[in-house]
Amino acid sequence: MSLKTTHITSPIQEVDLSLFGIHGYSLFVKREDLLHPFVSGNKFRKLKYNLLRAKEENYETLLTFGGAYSNHIAAVAAAGKEMGFKTIGVIRGEELESKISENPTLSFAKECGMKFLFISREAYRNKDNQSFLDSLIKNTGKSYIIPEGGSNHLAVKGCEEILDDHTKRFDTICVAVGTGGTIAGLINASEEHQDVLGFSALKGNFQTSEIKKYTAKTNYSITDAYCFGGYAKIDPKLIRFINEFKEKTAIPLDPVYTGKMMYGIFELLKNEYFKENSCIFAVHTGGLQGIAGINKKLKKKNLPIIE
Repeated sequence: MSLKTTHITSPIQEVDLSLFGIHGYSLFVKREDLLHPFVSGNKFRKLKYNLLRAKEENYETLLTFGGAYSNHIAAVAAAGKEMGFKTIGVIRGEELESKISENPTLSFAKECGMKFLFISREAYRNKDNQSFLDSLIKNTGKSYIIPEGGSNHLAVKGCEEILDDHTKRFDTICVAVGTGGTIAGLINASEEHQDVLGFSALKGNFQTSEIKKYTAKTNYSITDAYCFGGYAKIDPKLIRFINEFKEKTAIPLDPVYTGKMMYGIFELLKNEYFKENSCIFAVHTGGLQGIAGINKKLKKKNLPIIE
């Protein structure tokens, strides 16, 4: 599907919970991971209106931020190539500059034409500081700046389009949470009878302050109970779940976001957290490109890999 498509939708797939010994509920997955081969899931939604704005304002270059295995970096690089933008990625970690060929995400972004600026972790903390951004522009030239993770008002607007007339029947909307932009869009577009449940990929639910910038609605909650210790941290139990889920449903999950979300949903189902006969809707936000990098790390530790 092209990024130039005005109205886009993705299929909704039902999960047969009886295959997992769970009864009394229904679970459906919104396959946003199928929107685009390289700009999948919430990244497609977040970038849509930002790229339109960049085109309208005659920008030629996109500049953004990310870490070693960033879904956002890969998506911006691919979107920039498709839409005719030059792209610059400000990457957290100077040591990565000599390891591009070993890193599937950075290698892919480079193949798409992205130029990199590797900076220290200390300097990276200034990524939202206006004087730091001004210095970047001074050194790299006029660029349309997209924040880390892609979350801003235009991104939230794009994520609102994940929900439509076909999703009004669901009771609970579940989504993985990183920076908070995607869940903010879902909250805005949710119906009065719907609860939005966010599964934080990081320790804490600090995203609430970010969410409040974009919505006044309060029909949501965020849990970090299934973050497995923090961002990009995983263990064999999560890997086994991801592999079993794919084997039984044919739906692949990534270990940083959607795997943890789905693991959390299943734990809540087993513990009867949801009301009886609840119809649950889970948003698959993509992120599958990160599996290759995670598997390289797992192999080094002699741990099972994601199939």
